[in-house]
Formats: sequence, structure tokens, C-alpha cells
Amino acid sequence: MQAVHSAFLLGTGLFWTVAYVLLIRTGLRERTFGMPVVAFATNMSWEFMFSFVRPPSGVSHVINIVWFGFDLAIGYTVVRFGRAEFPYLPDRLFLPSLAVLLALAYPGMNYASEQFDEGVGAITAFGSNLTMSAMFLAMLASRRGTRGQSLGIAVTKLVGTVCASLSMLTDPDGEPRYDSALMYYLYIGCFLLDLAYAYAVFAVRRAERTTRPAQVPAQGALQR
Repeated sequence: MQAVHSAFLLGTGLFWTVAYVLLIRTGLRERTFGMPVVAFATNMSWEFMFSFVRPPSGVSHVINIVWFGFDLAIGYTVVRFGRAEFPYLPDRLFLPSLAVLLALAYPGMNYASEQFDEGVGAITAFGSNLTMSAMFLAMLASRRGTRGQSLGIAVTKLVGTVCASLSMLTDPDGEPRYDSALMYYLYIGCFLLDLAYAYAVFAVRRAERTTRPAQVPAQGALQR
């Protein structure tokens, strides 16, 4: 059972790392950010906390530090390109608003971890992931297209979170509260929302391809 648990834990690290890389690459290429801003704030808060404040032991600590580094890169895309995604917000208010959001996210994540999980990160991780999955769907709808998003991001996020759920369920040292109705709700909720997001990205991307106007041939090509 320990070997199975370790395999799922490594799968979590691998697939979510690929998702982070794709988010950063797509954001830089398309000059936007790929992770919803509120999800970015809660995600960065969680990974800072469990990288430097209350780090776990073993490979999980290394994974958290790597992910925090990717959070900083995603943060760059938010700061660099984020103003264009909020045209109704005056430019001078964008960075202060982002700073306030980050300042509120960390203590909120800390209090939730202490209140519901005795300072450990499992319940807050899956709770944050559930809301993140919903926000990815909302971002797809608000942008009315796949700008900053891709099927690769959706699939690796889905598989990485499934691996995380299975790693919790196969942990031989897992606590009883992680085998509770609340945790099953979070496991299943994350899976269903991630599956819906992957299908939605696929459907929207296919629609974008079919409605894209055909290229007009060059003048020289018409004369041949």
C-alpha cells in the first residue's frame, strides 16, 4: 500500500507540475494569465504556508517548494497582463487590489487550516481545489473563449487532482477524518468539475476552429 500511495503522490507532483508549466507558457504566449486571480491567491497562500511555515516531511515538501516557484511565475503573468482582463477597473487600482487579495488570502487559508484540519493542509488543499475548478469554468465562460487556456492544462489538472485524491485514500498513515463524507465530497466534486472543465475547453476549442475565418490566399497564389 505504501508503494501505491507513493506512486499516486509522485503522479500528483508530475501532472500538476506539467499543468503549471502549460499555464505559464500559454499565458506568456497569449499575453494573459491562465489561472483565475482568486484561485491564484489562495493557491499561492497554501503553497507558501506548506513550503515554509508548516512544511510536511519527505517528497511533499519538495513538491510544494517547486510549485511555489511556479506560482511566482504565474504571478508574473497576472501582474504583467492582468490589467487588460479587467477593463472596468482603473489601471491605478489593479495592483493595490491584487495586493489586498493576496493579503486576505493567506490569513484566511491559515485560519481555515487551523480550524478544520489542525494546521495540516489536506482539507484546505481540496477545498481550494474545488473552488479553483469552479473558477476555471467561470473564467472560460467570462472570456467567451479559450484565451490563456488549453486542453492540456485541463487534462493535466484533472489527472493530477485524481492522483492527489487516490494518494489520500491509499495513505497507510492517513487519519480517519480524511476518509470522511466531507473528503469524499471534495474528491468527487473536484473530479466532476475538472471533467466538466476539460470537456468545456474541448468543445469551445472545437467551436473556435470551425468558426475561424478562412485565410485569404495571397495575390501571387491567385495568379498561379
